[in-house]
Amino acid sequence: MIGNWMKTGLLMAGIMALFGVVGALLGGGQGMVIALLIGTALNLWAYWFSDRMVLALYRAQEVDATSAPRLFALVRELAGRAGLPMPKVYLIDEAQPNAFATGRNPEHAAVAATTGLLQLLTARELRGVLAHELAHVRHRDILTSTITASIAGAISTLANFGMFFGGRDGEGRNPLVALLVMIVAPIAAMLIQFAISRAREFEADRGGAEICGDPRALADALGRIERYAKGLPLETAEAHPATAQMMIVNPLSGGGVAGLFSTHPSTEERVRRLLAMAGR
Repeated sequence: MIGNWMKTGLLMAGIMALFGVVGALLGGGQGMVIALLIGTALNLWAYWFSDRMVLALYRAQEVDATSAPRLFALVRELAGRAGLPMPKVYLIDEAQPNAFATGRNPEHAAVAATTGLLQLLTARELRGVLAHELAHVRHRDILTSTITASIAGAISTLANFGMFFGGRDGEGRNPLVALLVMIVAPIAAMLIQFAISRAREFEADRGGAEICGDPRALADALGRIERYAKGLPLETAEAHPATAQMMIVNPLSGGGVAGLFSTHPSTEERVRRLLAMAGR
């Protein structure tokens, strides 16, 4: 827990530093002050409200035991097995099978799944996926991933503000510097979220397998989701790629060079580790 709080604090400090550098390059001292004020406000907003923003982006609808009895019952059972408070449960009306968890802590957590996931998976496989998401909650990964998803997009927006800034304290604006920052800042934001996501998926797979007691179920689910997700685009994720790292399987359709920036470890490696865990 302490480690994750430290990582979240370092992430937010890194965001502040990046905002300051972008502001200084684009607007000198005045630009840096403005950017740091924006960064402070954004960090505070992200801590309290970024989970709501992500759920709103995906038009997620909260469900209960009456509106989605199968999904709600599985989350309640697995939350009990994991020793977690019952999270809110959301359903996303999308054909692509996928799921994510969000929130600032286990007491304010939410688990969201697409309708495509419920239609595709067996009850056993669905338990594995939901257990994986609850492992993210138990490991307190959700705050960092949710904040990163919202702030990464905001950094890109800040970089695009370069055209509105003047130069360094009385100097004319340098279009080359502005162009450089507009390119580098979004890449820096993406690298932060990519570095966070890869190792945590392995840990959530392991924790999810322990929660549901069936590593092979999660392995089967991951393989099935991977096969179906490739042919079913998730438009919200394509429009807001900073949120892709929250999903259990990469929802983005980009290949080639985009593969170098994948937010997830390979599904084949994840399945291999889970099957080895099942063998033990």
